[in-house]
Amino acid sequence: MKGRLFFKIFATYLAIAVLSIGIVGILAGSQIRAKLEKQIERELMSYAGLVDLHPMQEIQPRVEEIARVAGVRVTVIDREGKVIAETDPEAVTLGSHLERPEIQEARVRGKGSSTRYSRTLHEDMIYVALPIRKGPELVGYIRLARPLGEVRKTIEAFSEILLQSFLIILVSSVAVAFLFSRKLTTPIRDMEQFTERLRRGETPGTLLIRSSDEIGLLAENINYLVAELQQRIAALQEEKAKVEAAFSSAMDGVVLLDIDGKIETVNRGMRDLMGERYGDITGKTPLEAFRNLDLQKALDRFRASGQPLLQEIVLGEEPHAVFDVAISPVRGVSGGEGKTMLVFHDVTRLKKLERMRVDFVANVTHEIKTPLTAILGYVETLQEGAIEDRETARKFLSTIARHAERLNRLVEDLLTISNAELGEIHFSFESVAVSGIAQSVLAVIQQKAAGKGIRIASEIPEGLPPVRADRDRMTQVLLNILDNAVKFTPEGGGVTLSAEAASGGEVVLRVADTGIGVPREEIGRLGERFYRVDKTRSRELGGTGLGLSIVKHLMNAQGGRMEIESRLGRGTTVSLYFPVWRGAA
Repeated sequence: MKGRLFFKIFATYLAIAVLSIGIVGILAGSQIRAKLEKQIERELMSYAGLVDLHPMQEIQPRVEEIARVAGVRVTVIDREGKVIAETDPEAVTLGSHLERPEIQEARVRGKGSSTRYSRTLHEDMIYVALPIRKGPELVGYIRLARPLGEVRKTIEAFSEILLQSFLIILVSSVAVAFLFSRKLTTPIRDMEQFTERLRRGETPGTLLIRSSDEIGLLAENINYLVAELQQRIAALQEEKAKVEAAFSSAMDGVVLLDIDGKIETVNRGMRDLMGERYGDITGKTPLEAFRNLDLQKALDRFRASGQPLLQEIVLGEEPHAVFDVAISPVRGVSGGEGKTMLVFHDVTRLKKLERMRVDFVANVTHEIKTPLTAILGYVETLQEGAIEDRETARKFLSTIARHAERLNRLVEDLLTISNAELGEIHFSFESVAVSGIAQSVLAVIQQKAAGKGIRIASEIPEGLPPVRADRDRMTQVLLNILDNAVKFTPEGGGVTLSAEAASGGEVVLRVADTGIGVPREEIGRLGERFYRVDKTRSRELGGTGLGLSIVKHLMNAQGGRMEIESRLGRGTTVSLYFPVWRGAA
């Protein structure tokens, strides 16, 4: 940069110097030439005034004398233009001289002069002419001429002086250009380096240029602008950090569309929601990315109205994901003009819970209504007179008691599962021996199994490690599973209770029956509240549809889990995993 600026300054100075010297040389040379010619002309005029018209024999000597003294060429012509006296013998033979410019000017103005090239002498000459009169009569002209060699020599000497001056000015221009460019380019180079560091994103500090001229003022302005810029950058970075933090950490999915309606960026929450389902959607339109017409229609309505809107969208194949999608313009953000923001709020779980709530209310209503209807019917019958018949009354009251007991079991199960979900069941964890729990539960279930002709087998090995559990809740869980096994096993079937140490620090208790089994596609729904594979048979057997749901919650609360395997018509195996006791915490 310094070199370029130096040559620019040097070229400018040199051009000014050359132009100045050239103009001075032309003007001065012209003036000098004009003054010298005028001086010569005056001299020649003074010599011309010495010539009088004499007889021929007297004029020639006079002309030669003037020529010798003045060092000039003298010519005398008569009024017809004939040469009557000449210091140059060759000129005598020339024709009329009346047409010469100096003669014509002398005839009109009384004196004349001319500068031209002489073909006789082969050089530039200056001519002056005066008329010769005898009284009022014009008798001829005298003309004097002198070569301009002296003038040329004077001009050449002046040109040499001018060339010397040019060389001096040239050297001075180089020195001045160097010093000036150095003085000028040093602060400019500092400003260039300063702004370059600023362009690279560095913090250059303060530009130090001590100068009271325009460059110093420019440096002060740059420092002021840099300080303002750094403050604005800091504010923007802080705001950007806040926006990025909010954008990245948002649990909801956020999709930003550019002014062309293509996906510009998505946040981490959106990637988590999508998983691997759609891949990289950046640069695509929402229709290309999600392949959802409802979403595209919502976007079209938004573009038509320009107003934010909320639309429920179902994405993906089974299982579907349900989203509340908020579509709004981007406002209050630099560079956000014309962009659109889509916020995906996953309401799949809420929709599922809502459906479960509706199903729960419907199931509870149904489960309560059936025994209540029976109770009310029998009570009404008794009120109408059947109570007078002791046998009938006793039968009806027995039925009423059975349905009331069913209602009571339903209420108790509902309270249990509700408390389990709310975490309001108190657990007293301790070291529990599996064999002891198994014996106590089998003793309870034996009588019911014997009534149906069902064989109960126990395969509990010795030496199993104790498990960490609440003794009462563990008993409730095991008793519930065994009761279900006996309930859904046909007469003559069998139920086996076994246990073994599993990997991962667990002990597993298995209840296997030879009952009716469960279709494979319905195994996953076992444990849902009020879910029954065979609703009519389950209700006839006194089930509420909450038993497995209660078991599932109680197992989870104790740090265990339940697994179910079943084959339709071949039986069901329920595995209960309990953590091994590690000692009191």
